[in-house]
Amino acid sequence: MVIDSRAADRSGSRPRRDVSRPGLARRSRATAGSAGIDEPAPLPEPVTLRLDGKVALVTGAGSPDGIGYATARRLADLGARVAIVSTTRRIHERAGELGVTGFVADLTDESEVGALADAVAEQLGDVEVLVNNAGLASRASPEVLRPVAQLSYDEWRGEIDRNLTTAFLCSRAFIGGMAERGWGRIVNLSATAGPVNALPTEAAYAAAKAGVVGLTRALAMEMIADGVTVNAVAPGTIHTAASTVAEIKQGLGTPVGRPGTPDEVAAAITFLCSPAASYITGQMLVVDGGNSVREAQFR
Repeated sequence: MVIDSRAADRSGSRPRRDVSRPGLARRSRATAGSAGIDEPAPLPEPVTLRLDGKVALVTGAGSPDGIGYATARRLADLGARVAIVSTTRRIHERAGELGVTGFVADLTDESEVGALADAVAEQLGDVEVLVNNAGLASRASPEVLRPVAQLSYDEWRGEIDRNLTTAFLCSRAFIGGMAERGWGRIVNLSATAGPVNALPTEAAYAAAKAGVVGLTRALAMEMIADGVTVNAVAPGTIHTAASTVAEIKQGLGTPVGRPGTPDEVAAAITFLCSPAASYITGQMLVVDGGNSVREAQFR
């Protein structure tokens, strides 16, 4: 099923969420001595990758060759009820291919994120797994490659909004419900550019992706008492339909000798979304074929 969240009926009986507030029924952290001596310790979650019945939302899944699409496919294979969203109506084709529910929304717009949250809840239920993959370039907002001295303020803001603000707005829209239910997974897509290294002409992109890691760590500490984990995955050079010849050549120079695939990144993302990753939070997992580890390249 495919839904355009912009066309959702906002005058219906379902109350509109206040996305500016966290969960009202925040779970309190257990303190030493608060339980009786004979009270058994809570059992840990089962170590499983399955997400049967969980509702998952993947942003930025409009390309059939992208990380978002590969992630949505893996989450569906693990039993999740999956929703995907992008800025264009091509998401309808992707949803049909995957057998999931599609939505159209501009995730840099606060009101559209709110409408999306309502639409997903009405169609599938409350989101328990959120993958903030939206970012990079899009058909509606092409990538800007320009040195800082030539970068306009609007271009700077565009990169920050597309790669960082989207993760903030979507996370804020769903963390309240996750906290109230006492379980949730958020995985944010960062990149090696910014947190690990940088390239000329990509200052805005690098700053945004470094900001994603800061957001991830801060949110992880805010949500840790509520059974919600928040992590980041930082891909290196990944071969997608949007890859340039220069990027593919760069991938050939990694220690592995090739660029990565979207499915390899999706495998890392879906692990962090699973119950098996319950003791991992606030972390950044680099998926770059060892490129960031190598000190120098010798031939």
